[in-house]
Amino acid sequence: MLIAVSAFGKNQDSEVNPRLGRCEYFVLYDTDTDKYSSIDNTGRFSQGAAGIATASLLSNQKVQVVITGNIGPNAYTALEAAGIEVFTGAKGTAQDVIKDYQKDLLSKANAPNVGPHGR
Repeated sequence: MLIAVSAFGKNQDSEVNPRLGRCEYFVLYDTDTDKYSSIDNTGRFSQGAAGIATASLLSNQKVQVVITGNIGPNAYTALEAAGIEVFTGAKGTAQDVIKDYQKDLLSKANAPNVGPHGR
């Protein structure tokens, strides 16, 4: 299973970026291989609908779980349609929140927790 964490940096020690659609990077963790990698969030450069572009990027990467701070309605809807689970309210490093996810300590989102454009 591939887990993506919205982050300010490219490695597992990077802090979680509370923004999903406009975060700089996603730290990826493959539970099958126990390896970390990262991707640039190209969706953040979208003039509009960055959340949808970001959701498409994550779906194309075959991500199954997203961990972030906040998620808006467009990104939430796109990720839900792609069958990607979303966990919000994450703080700390990517590695820490992945451990929290594995210990079932994170809150699964059942709806967006911010309005459009993160407001």
